[in-house]
Amino acid sequence: MQPHSSTIPTALSNFDSLPDAAMVDVKTVAAILGKSESSIWRDARTGKLQPIKTGPACTRWNVGAIRRHLAALSGGSE
Repeated sequence: MQPHSSTIPTALSNFDSLPDAAMVDVKTVAAILGKSESSIWRDARTGKLQPIKTGPACTRWNVGAIRRHLAALSGGSE
């Protein structure tokens, strides 16, 4: 078992400066939305979030889509 790291992932700490076309992993999406990774996968299965399969064992989410999802959750106000 690896020790828990308290460092913030680069994609999470730089999320506001990432371009909309950037891709992030499930851990980053979970942290941004304040949900567990299991909840993110559940939202993907129900169509609330749309992951992009980038390889046989690699799935990512589009930053622009996550921003639109957050805007919709907050009533569209930015």
